[in-house]
Amino acid sequence: MSTPPLLRIDALGVDLPLDGTPRTVVHRADVTVPEGAAVALVGESGSGKSLTARSVLGLLPGNAEIRGDVLFAGESVPRMGPERLRAFRATEVAMVFQDPRAHINPARSVGDFLIEGLTTARRAPAAEAVKKVTGILREVGIADAERRMRQRPHELSGGLLQRVMIAAALAAEPRLLLADEPTTALDVTTQEEVMAIIGEARETRGVALLFITHDLELAAAVCDRVVVMYAGTTVEELPASRLRGGASHPYTRALLASRPPVSDTAAELRAIPGRPLSGFEVPGGCAFGERCPRVQDLCRDDRPEPSPAGDTTAACHFPHTPSPEETDNHA
Repeated sequence: MSTPPLLRIDALGVDLPLDGTPRTVVHRADVTVPEGAAVALVGESGSGKSLTARSVLGLLPGNAEIRGDVLFAGESVPRMGPERLRAFRATEVAMVFQDPRAHINPARSVGDFLIEGLTTARRAPAAEAVKKVTGILREVGIADAERRMRQRPHELSGGLLQRVMIAAALAAEPRLLLADEPTTALDVTTQEEVMAIIGEARETRGVALLFITHDLELAAAVCDRVVVMYAGTTVEELPASRLRGGASHPYTRALLASRPPVSDTAAELRAIPGRPLSGFEVPGGCAFGERCPRVQDLCRDDRPEPSPAGDTTAACHFPHTPSPEETDNHA
Protein backbone atom coordinates (compact mmCIF):
# COMPACT_ATOMS: atom_id res chain seq x y z
CA MET A 1 0.00 0.00 0.00
CA SER A 2 1.48 3.33 -1.08
CA THR A 3 2.02 6.15 1.39
CA PRO A 4 -0.39 9.07 0.85
CA PRO A 5 1.09 12.47 -0.03
CA LEU A 6 1.55 14.87 2.86
CA LEU A 7 -1.16 17.17 1.47
CA ARG A 8 -3.87 16.39 -1.02
CA ILE A 9 -6.53 18.93 -1.93
CA ASP A 10 -9.03 16.77 -3.75
CA ALA A 11 -11.68 18.41 -5.98
CA LEU A 12 -12.21 21.15 -3.37
CA GLY A 13 -15.21 23.40 -3.93
CA VAL A 14 -16.23 26.35 -1.75
CA ASP A 15 -19.53 28.26 -1.72
CA LEU A 16 -19.98 31.51 0.20
CA PRO A 17 -23.19 33.53 0.66
CA LEU A 18 -23.38 36.68 -1.48
CA ASP A 19 -26.39 38.89 -0.73
CA GLY A 20 -27.94 35.91 1.03
CA THR A 21 -27.44 33.52 -1.90
CA PRO A 22 -24.72 30.84 -1.93
CA ARG A 23 -22.23 31.54 -4.74
CA THR A 24 -19.35 29.36 -5.81
CA VAL A 25 -15.97 31.02 -5.26
CA VAL A 26 -13.85 27.87 -5.70
CA HIS A 27 -15.18 25.47 -8.34
CA ARG A 28 -12.51 22.81 -8.24
CA ALA A 29 -9.05 22.90 -6.69
CA ASP A 30 -6.70 19.93 -6.95
CA VAL A 31 -3.26 20.23 -5.36
CA THR A 32 -0.85 17.52 -4.19
CA VAL A 33 2.23 18.23 -2.05
CA PRO A 34 4.48 15.23 -1.35
CA GLU A 35 6.52 15.05 1.83
CA GLY A 36 9.43 17.50 1.63
CA ALA A 37 8.42 18.92 -1.76
CA ALA A 38 7.80 22.53 -2.80
CA VAL A 39 4.67 23.28 -4.83
CA ALA A 40 3.54 26.69 -6.08
CA LEU A 41 -0.11 27.70 -6.43
CA VAL A 42 -0.18 30.53 -8.96
CA GLY A 43 -3.04 32.80 -10.00
CA GLU A 44 -4.27 36.35 -10.40
CA SER A 45 -6.00 38.20 -7.58
CA GLY A 46 -9.46 36.72 -7.06
CA SER A 47 -8.57 33.33 -8.52
CA GLY A 48 -9.23 31.54 -5.21
CA LYS A 49 -5.67 30.55 -4.38
CA SER A 50 -5.66 32.09 -0.87
CA LEU A 51 -9.03 30.48 -0.01
CA THR A 52 -7.61 27.17 -1.20
CA ALA A 53 -4.54 27.61 1.01
CA ARG A 54 -6.63 28.61 4.03
CA SER A 55 -8.69 25.45 3.64
CA VAL A 56 -5.56 23.50 4.62
CA LEU A 57 -5.69 25.15 8.07
CA GLY A 58 -9.47 24.97 8.36
CA LEU A 59 -9.60 28.77 8.21
CA LEU A 60 -12.49 29.13 5.77
CA PRO A 61 -15.43 31.29 6.93
CA GLY A 62 -17.89 29.53 9.21
CA ASN A 63 -20.70 29.95 6.68
CA ALA A 64 -18.71 28.31 3.86
CA GLU A 65 -20.11 25.21 2.20
CA ILE A 66 -17.34 22.80 1.26
CA ARG A 67 -17.24 20.04 -1.34
CA GLY A 68 -14.44 17.62 -1.95
CA ASP A 69 -11.77 17.13 0.70
CA VAL A 70 -8.47 18.38 2.12
CA LEU A 71 -6.33 15.48 3.33
CA PHE A 72 -3.21 15.88 5.47
CA ALA A 73 -1.26 12.60 5.70
CA GLY A 74 -4.53 10.89 4.83
CA GLU A 75 -6.59 12.68 7.52
CA SER A 76 -9.46 14.95 6.49
CA VAL A 77 -9.00 18.52 7.73
CA PRO A 78 -12.70 19.54 7.31
CA ARG A 79 -13.68 16.57 9.48
CA MET A 80 -11.31 17.41 12.34
CA GLY A 81 -12.97 18.31 15.63
CA PRO A 82 -12.03 21.57 17.42
CA GLU A 83 -9.42 19.98 19.72
CA ARG A 84 -7.73 18.05 16.92
CA LEU A 85 -7.78 21.14 14.67
CA ARG A 86 -6.04 23.23 17.35
CA ALA A 87 -3.34 20.61 17.77
CA PHE A 88 -2.98 20.30 13.99
CA ARG A 89 -2.45 24.06 13.58
CA ALA A 90 -0.02 24.20 16.49
CA THR A 91 2.27 21.32 15.53
CA GLU A 92 1.92 20.09 11.94
CA VAL A 93 1.28 23.02 9.62
CA ALA A 94 2.23 26.71 9.80
CA MET A 95 1.45 29.72 7.64
CA VAL A 96 3.41 32.82 6.66
CA PHE A 97 0.85 35.46 5.71
CA GLN A 98 1.11 38.21 3.12
CA ASP A 99 0.94 41.13 5.58
CA PRO A 100 2.79 40.39 8.83
CA ARG A 101 1.54 43.57 10.53
CA ALA A 102 -2.03 42.30 10.26
CA HIS A 103 -1.17 39.08 12.09
CA ILE A 104 0.98 40.24 15.01
CA ASN A 105 -0.56 41.94 18.05
CA PRO A 106 0.92 45.48 18.00
CA ALA A 107 0.56 45.84 21.78
CA ARG A 108 2.83 42.89 22.57
CA SER A 109 6.55 42.43 22.13
CA VAL A 110 8.03 40.31 19.38
CA GLY A 111 9.31 37.90 22.02
CA ASP A 112 5.86 37.39 23.53
CA PHE A 113 4.47 36.66 20.07
CA LEU A 114 7.20 34.14 19.26
CA ILE A 115 7.14 32.11 22.47
CA GLU A 116 3.35 31.97 22.90
CA GLY A 117 2.88 28.89 20.74
CA LEU A 118 5.70 27.02 22.46
CA THR A 119 4.57 27.79 25.99
CA THR A 120 0.86 27.13 25.39
CA ALA A 121 0.61 24.37 22.77
CA ARG A 122 3.87 22.56 23.56
CA ARG A 123 4.03 23.43 27.30
CA ALA A 124 7.67 24.44 26.97
CA PRO A 125 9.22 26.38 29.90
CA ALA A 126 9.53 30.09 29.12
CA ALA A 127 13.33 30.10 29.35
CA GLU A 128 13.58 27.16 26.95
CA ALA A 129 11.14 28.81 24.54
CA VAL A 130 13.11 32.08 24.58
CA LYS A 131 16.35 30.24 23.85
CA LYS A 132 14.79 28.35 20.96
CA VAL A 133 13.16 31.32 19.21
CA THR A 134 16.24 33.49 19.71
CA GLY A 135 18.24 30.87 17.84
CA ILE A 136 15.67 30.74 15.06
CA LEU A 137 15.72 34.53 14.72
CA ARG A 138 19.46 34.33 14.09
CA GLU A 139 18.83 31.50 11.64
CA VAL A 140 16.50 33.70 9.56
CA GLY A 141 19.00 36.55 9.41
CA ILE A 142 18.24 38.68 12.49
CA ALA A 143 21.61 39.14 14.18
CA ASP A 144 20.64 41.20 17.24
CA ALA A 145 17.92 38.76 18.23
CA GLU A 146 17.83 39.58 21.95
CA ARG A 147 17.09 43.25 21.29
CA ARG A 148 14.49 42.46 18.65
CA MET A 149 12.70 40.18 21.12
CA ARG A 150 12.07 43.18 23.37
CA GLN A 151 10.74 45.42 20.60
CA ARG A 152 7.17 45.99 19.43
CA PRO A 153 6.14 45.19 15.82
CA HIS A 154 5.98 48.86 14.81
CA GLU A 155 9.69 49.21 15.57
CA LEU A 156 10.64 46.69 12.88
CA SER A 157 10.80 47.16 9.12
CA GLY A 158 8.58 45.09 6.84
CA GLY A 159 11.45 42.80 5.93
CA LEU A 160 12.42 42.16 9.55
CA LEU A 161 8.81 41.57 10.53
CA GLN A 162 8.38 39.01 7.77
CA ARG A 163 11.48 37.25 9.10
CA VAL A 164 9.79 37.20 12.51
CA MET A 165 6.73 35.56 10.92
CA ILE A 166 8.94 32.93 9.31
CA ALA A 167 10.67 32.32 12.67
CA ALA A 168 7.29 31.88 14.36
CA ALA A 169 6.28 29.34 11.71
CA LEU A 170 9.55 27.38 12.01
CA ALA A 171 9.37 27.37 15.82
CA ALA A 172 6.32 25.12 15.56
CA GLU A 173 8.47 22.53 13.72
CA PRO A 174 5.75 21.93 11.12
CA ARG A 175 5.77 19.28 8.42
CA LEU A 176 4.15 21.72 5.97
CA LEU A 177 4.76 25.46 5.54
CA LEU A 178 2.14 27.58 3.77
CA ALA A 179 3.52 30.85 2.38
CA ASP A 180 0.77 33.17 1.12
CA GLU A 181 2.52 35.77 -1.09
CA PRO A 182 5.08 36.47 1.67
CA THR A 183 7.10 38.94 -0.43
CA THR A 184 4.33 41.12 -1.90
CA ALA A 185 4.91 44.23 0.25
CA LEU A 186 8.71 44.04 0.18
CA ASP A 187 11.33 45.62 -2.08
CA VAL A 188 13.06 43.39 -4.62
CA THR A 189 16.23 42.86 -2.59
CA THR A 190 14.32 41.93 0.55
CA GLN A 191 12.04 39.64 -1.48
CA GLU A 192 15.06 37.68 -2.63
CA GLU A 193 16.40 37.43 0.93
CA VAL A 194 13.05 36.22 2.33
CA MET A 195 12.66 33.55 -0.36
CA ALA A 196 16.24 32.42 0.24
CA ILE A 197 15.47 32.05 3.96
CA ILE A 198 12.34 29.99 3.23
CA GLY A 199 14.21 27.82 0.73
CA GLU A 200 17.11 27.16 3.09
CA ALA A 201 14.78 26.36 5.99
CA ARG A 202 12.84 23.95 3.81
CA GLU A 203 15.95 22.08 2.72
CA THR A 204 17.65 21.90 6.12
CA ARG A 205 14.49 20.97 8.03
CA GLY A 206 12.83 18.79 5.39
CA VAL A 207 9.67 20.91 5.48
CA ALA A 208 7.21 20.71 2.58
CA LEU A 209 6.12 24.04 1.08
CA LEU A 210 2.93 25.29 -0.55
CA PHE A 211 3.87 28.68 -1.99
CA ILE A 212 0.99 30.95 -3.04
CA THR A 213 1.98 33.65 -5.52
CA HIS A 214 0.94 35.57 -8.64
CA ASP A 215 4.48 35.43 -10.05
CA LEU A 216 5.06 32.48 -12.41
CA GLU A 217 8.79 33.13 -12.74
CA LEU A 218 9.32 33.21 -8.98
CA ALA A 219 7.23 30.06 -8.58
CA ALA A 220 9.36 28.21 -11.12
CA ALA A 221 12.56 29.40 -9.44
CA VAL A 222 11.77 28.17 -5.93
CA CYS A 223 9.40 25.19 -6.39
CA ASP A 224 9.44 21.68 -7.82
CA ARG A 225 5.98 21.85 -9.39
CA VAL A 226 3.56 24.62 -10.35
CA VAL A 227 -0.23 24.58 -10.13
CA VAL A 228 -2.02 27.35 -12.06
CA MET A 229 -5.43 28.59 -10.90
CA TYR A 230 -7.99 30.68 -12.76
CA ALA A 231 -11.45 31.84 -11.61
CA GLY A 232 -11.74 29.28 -8.82
CA THR A 233 -10.35 26.31 -10.77
CA THR A 234 -6.89 24.74 -10.97
CA VAL A 235 -6.39 24.64 -14.73
CA GLU A 236 -2.88 23.19 -15.05
CA GLU A 237 -0.22 21.40 -13.02
CA LEU A 238 3.27 20.65 -14.31
CA PRO A 239 6.94 20.44 -13.29
CA ALA A 240 8.48 23.86 -12.68
CA SER A 241 11.37 23.00 -15.00
CA ARG A 242 8.94 22.62 -17.90
CA LEU A 243 6.88 25.74 -17.24
CA ARG A 244 8.34 27.84 -20.05
CA GLY A 245 8.39 25.19 -22.75
CA GLY A 246 5.90 22.59 -21.56
CA ALA A 247 2.77 24.53 -20.58
CA SER A 248 -0.33 23.28 -22.43
CA HIS A 249 -3.25 25.29 -21.03
CA PRO A 250 -3.98 28.49 -23.00
CA TYR A 251 -4.22 30.53 -19.79
CA THR A 252 -0.78 29.45 -18.56
CA ARG A 253 0.72 30.18 -21.97
CA ALA A 254 -0.99 33.60 -22.12
CA LEU A 255 0.37 34.49 -18.67
CA LEU A 256 3.88 33.55 -19.73
CA ALA A 257 3.58 35.51 -22.99
CA SER A 258 2.37 38.62 -21.17
CA ARG A 259 5.67 38.88 -19.31
CA PRO A 260 8.38 40.21 -21.65
CA PRO A 261 11.96 39.00 -21.20
CA VAL A 262 14.06 41.28 -19.01
CA SER A 263 16.84 41.28 -21.61
CA ASP A 264 14.56 42.74 -24.31
CA THR A 265 13.55 46.24 -23.25
CA ALA A 266 11.89 46.89 -26.61
CA ALA A 267 9.58 43.88 -26.45
CA GLU A 268 5.90 44.67 -26.86
CA LEU A 269 3.62 43.98 -23.90
CA ARG A 270 1.09 41.28 -24.77
CA ALA A 271 -2.01 41.63 -22.64
CA ILE A 272 -4.63 38.90 -22.31
CA PRO A 273 -7.87 40.23 -23.85
CA GLY A 274 -10.90 40.72 -21.61
CA ARG A 275 -10.77 40.74 -17.83
CA PRO A 276 -10.13 38.02 -15.24
CA LEU A 277 -13.25 36.53 -13.67
CA SER A 278 -13.94 35.76 -10.03
CA GLY A 279 -15.21 32.30 -9.25
CA PHE A 280 -18.79 33.45 -8.72
CA GLU A 281 -18.88 35.03 -12.22
CA VAL A 282 -17.95 31.89 -14.14
CA PRO A 283 -20.44 30.74 -16.81
CA GLY A 284 -21.40 27.12 -17.40
CA GLY A 285 -18.53 26.26 -19.72
CA CYS A 286 -14.79 26.89 -19.49
CA ALA A 287 -14.02 29.88 -17.27
CA PHE A 288 -11.27 31.05 -19.64
CA GLY A 289 -13.35 30.50 -22.78
CA GLU A 290 -14.22 34.13 -23.50
CA ARG A 291 -10.53 35.12 -23.41
CA CYS A 292 -9.06 32.03 -25.05
CA PRO A 293 -7.61 32.05 -28.60
CA ARG A 294 -8.42 28.33 -28.98
CA VAL A 295 -12.05 28.49 -27.85
CA GLN A 296 -14.67 26.38 -29.65
CA ASP A 297 -18.37 25.73 -29.10
CA LEU A 298 -17.64 22.78 -26.81
CA CYS A 299 -15.71 25.07 -24.47
CA ARG A 300 -18.70 27.38 -24.00
CA ASP A 301 -21.07 24.52 -23.21
CA ASP A 302 -18.99 22.03 -21.23
CA ARG A 303 -16.58 22.74 -18.39
CA PRO A 304 -13.40 20.67 -18.92
CA GLU A 305 -12.20 18.25 -16.26
CA PRO A 306 -8.52 17.83 -15.35
CA SER A 307 -6.91 15.42 -17.80
CA PRO A 308 -3.45 13.90 -17.18
CA ALA A 309 -0.87 13.73 -19.94
CA GLY A 310 2.43 12.29 -18.79
CA ASP A 311 3.67 14.33 -15.82
CA THR A 312 1.30 17.24 -16.49
CA THR A 313 -2.42 17.83 -16.01
CA ALA A 314 -4.62 20.38 -17.80
CA ALA A 315 -8.32 21.20 -17.59
CA CYS A 316 -8.77 22.04 -21.27
CA HIS A 317 -10.67 20.48 -24.18
CA PHE A 318 -8.05 21.63 -26.70
CA PRO A 319 -4.69 21.92 -24.92
CA HIS A 320 -1.55 23.00 -26.73
CA THR A 321 0.92 20.20 -27.43
CA PRO A 322 4.44 21.57 -26.96
CA SER A 323 6.84 20.68 -29.74
CA PRO A 324 10.22 19.06 -28.98
CA GLU A 325 11.87 22.36 -29.97
CA GLU A 326 9.82 24.30 -27.41
CA THR A 327 10.64 21.85 -24.63
CA ASP A 328 14.36 21.73 -25.51
CA ASN A 329 14.69 25.50 -25.71
CA HIS A 330 13.22 26.04 -22.24
CA ALA A 331 14.45 23.00 -20.37
